[in-house]
Amino acid sequence: MKQLQVEADHPYLVHIGAGAFDLFADTYRPLLDAADQIVVIADEKVAELHLQYLLNYLTDWDIRVLTIPAGESAKSVETFMACHSFLLSESCSRNSLLLAFGGGATGDVVGFVASTFMRGVPFIQLPTTILAHDSAVGGKTAINHELGKNMIGTFYQPKAVLYDSGLLSTLPPGEVRSGMAEVIKHAFISNEQWLSELLAIEDFSLLTEDQLNRHLEKGIAVKAAIVEEDEFEGGVRKYLNFGHTLAHALEGHLGYGKITHGEAVVLGMSYALLLSEHQKLAAFIQWAKVNNYPLYLLKKIQFEALLPYMKKDKKSSKGELNFVLLEQTGHPYVDKVDEQRAFAAYEKLVSQIGEVIS
Repeated sequence: MKQLQVEADHPYLVHIGAGAFDLFADTYRPLLDAADQIVVIADEKVAELHLQYLLNYLTDWDIRVLTIPAGESAKSVETFMACHSFLLSESCSRNSLLLAFGGGATGDVVGFVASTFMRGVPFIQLPTTILAHDSAVGGKTAINHELGKNMIGTFYQPKAVLYDSGLLSTLPPGEVRSGMAEVIKHAFISNEQWLSELLAIEDFSLLTEDQLNRHLEKGIAVKAAIVEEDEFEGGVRKYLNFGHTLAHALEGHLGYGKITHGEAVVLGMSYALLLSEHQKLAAFIQWAKVNNYPLYLLKKIQFEALLPYMKKDKKSSKGELNFVLLEQTGHPYVDKVDEQRAFAAYEKLVSQIGEVIS
C-alpha cells in the first residue's frame, strides 16, 4: 500500500491500495474510539455495492448510515440539509466523526456538511472512484447552485484519505472515462513523459490494477504538492482547474449529472489546449475520440449558451474570462481571454472536432 502526506494547515495522510480499510483497526483506531457517534454518509449506488464491505472493517464501533443520491445530483441544498437533519436526529455532536463513502460528489457534499455541522466536525474521505483521486485530496468542499457549479462551499481538510483501490473494479466505463480525465489533467500541468504515456492508452479496460494505481499515485502527488504550496487557491492551485472553465459551463448548461464531470473536463481541456496553441491538441482530440469522450456535444452547443456560465466561473472577475492555459506541458498559467477571441477559438475547435469525428 502506498502512502503520501499532504502538508496542509492540518497535515494528513493519503493511503492508496487494496485493503486500505485495515487502517481503521490500528492507525485510525484512536480517532474512531474518541468519537461519540460515527456516521457513514454513502452514495446510494456505492452503498448497494460496497457498504457491507466497509462495515466489515468497522465492527468494533456502533455505526450510523445515511445514503444520499449518487453523482452530481447529491450536491444540492436539499441533500446538504438532509445530512444535517440526520446528524441532529442521531444526537451527533462536535465529537462525532463522518466517513464520506463514494465518489467525488459524495466527498464534496459530506466535506461541506462536516465543515458546517456545529462549526466543524472531523471527517475521513473514503473515495470509490478514479475521479475522486483528485477531489478527495486538498480540502475543497462544495454544493452546486443552479447558476454555477461549486459556488457554495468551504476549504476543509479531512483527517485522512483511505483509498481502497480494490473498489475500482466495479466502476462502469463512463466513470472510468470520467476519472481518467482528471488523471491526464494532472499530467498536462506537470509532466511531458507521463502525458505521452497516457495519450498512448486506447482502452482503459486493459489497464491492470497496478498500472492504474501508479497513475493515481502520480495524480495525487501532483495535487498534494500544489495544495501544500497554495492551500486556499490564492495562486498556483488555480492550475488544477485546467480545462474546468468550459467544463463547468457545459455541466451547468446541460444540467448537473447529464454529463460526467470528467467528460466535461476533456472537452474543456481541448478548448484550453487550442487557446494555448499547444502542440498536443490533435493527439488529445484523437485520444478523446478512441476513448469515447462525447466530443460531438460541442457541435450541438452554441458558444453564447455557455458564455454566461463562464463569466460566473470562480477564476473570473468583473465579467472577464480567465482560463488556465499552458505555455507548454508542465507550465500552466492563468490568462484573460476576451469574448471575441474565446468565440473564435470555440468555433475553430468545433470545426477541428468535426473533421475528426465525421
